[in-house]
Amino acid sequence: MSIPGGIRVKLTLALLGIVGGALLAAYAIVVPSLELRLVNAKLEQLQRDAEALAVNYALNQQRLDDFVGASAFVSNARVVVFDVTDPPRNEVLRSLADSSPVGRFEIENDPAALEAAKGAGTVRARIVRDGREYAEVATTLLATGDVMLLSSSLEDQLATVALVKRRLAYATVVALLIALVLGFTVAAVHARRLGRIQKAADRIAEGAFDESLLDTGNDEVGQLAGSVDRMRIQLAEVDLARKEFVANASHELRTPLFSLAGFLELLVDEDLDDETRREFLATTRAQVDRLTKLATDLLDLSRMDVGRIRIEAEDVGLAEVVRVVAEEFGAVADASGHTLVVTVDDDAWALADEERVQQIARALTGNALSHTPAGTTVELRAERRGSRVALLVRDNGPGIPPEHLGRIFQRFYRVDGGQASGSGLGLAIARELAGRMHGTVTVESQPGDTVFTLEVPADTSPGADGLA
Repeated sequence: MSIPGGIRVKLTLALLGIVGGALLAAYAIVVPSLELRLVNAKLEQLQRDAEALAVNYALNQQRLDDFVGASAFVSNARVVVFDVTDPPRNEVLRSLADSSPVGRFEIENDPAALEAAKGAGTVRARIVRDGREYAEVATTLLATGDVMLLSSSLEDQLATVALVKRRLAYATVVALLIALVLGFTVAAVHARRLGRIQKAADRIAEGAFDESLLDTGNDEVGQLAGSVDRMRIQLAEVDLARKEFVANASHELRTPLFSLAGFLELLVDEDLDDETRREFLATTRAQVDRLTKLATDLLDLSRMDVGRIRIEAEDVGLAEVVRVVAEEFGAVADASGHTLVVTVDDDAWALADEERVQQIARALTGNALSHTPAGTTVELRAERRGSRVALLVRDNGPGIPPEHLGRIFQRFYRVDGGQASGSGLGLAIARELAGRMHGTVTVESQPGDTVFTLEVPADTSPGADGLA
């Protein structure tokens, strides 16, 4: 459904405005300039003729009537000689000879001749007489001191200007019609393209991500279509990840909840010995810890999304962080058949949030232990790198497939198969926390060597040398 005042109308009006404005500008520049040039050319020609005739009259001393007749023929203009032996009275000059018997009296108050009679020298003027325009030149005859006036109609020059005006008017009408047709056609094409983008955006808003948006145009509309289609793909991935996360979270919640319910029922209904009761309680505690971890991850994500997570800037010894995390995961490593190795540089002091650094180190260590088979060695290392310090978690497991490397830090993303487990939130949280501490979390992986690296700014304050 087309919208009144939509892009078709707006683009068409814009094109009409541009074309019309350009033609009006051309009219405003060309027509006055052409008219001025033609009139000035006529005046210059009359002036040259007047000066030449004045010299000729001084040399030949012809009869005045013969002179004006011959001069009018030569110059193709009306020639009038005025008597200026006496000052003009009431702004009227007396003509001594006139090549045209018509209009003899109205020319006696000619402004150009009056100016020349007052001693202004050669005078050029454009005047209107009897509704017609004339180019006039008045000059003094040196032989007698009288004033000679050459007056020529500007009819031909103004007719040329009028012809140009008409041609420009016709051209304007034709150009506007062409602009109207082309503008509406081009606008309709772009409107259809934008309409497809709008429909695609509506489908995306309704949650339908299956239909791709194709636009082969190599312009801004094509780029917009490409951006919308990339957004569709990303939203489809996010939606799929959300659905997978809901399913995973439901499974993660259901499993410990069922276990808790079963153990609690056994503890209440069964007559258990003390050792079995302790085992049940330990298992129940593990399931509670699992639920707590999932709830904590979800809470951290929600806080980061709304910008309410608090990050402190304090001295953090990465060596101590590595030792604490290694001690925490020692029992887990032994139980899963992993070897845990610690390598630390006591000079690796960071300016960061100690609690969040430990959280990231736990996530990376737990990730290494969970995603590698028994017999794998996991090394925790802390080292200084100039103005940065790094905490590394390295394992010699099978590595991460290349197609997963670029996505493992995405929320809800889990590597399928193998030892993959968990909600897929740990690495995403780790990277976001690192970024808020002006640091980074990166990964390099190949079969037999996978390294996750947390790098944060080093603490360069006095005393931050591992001895404080």
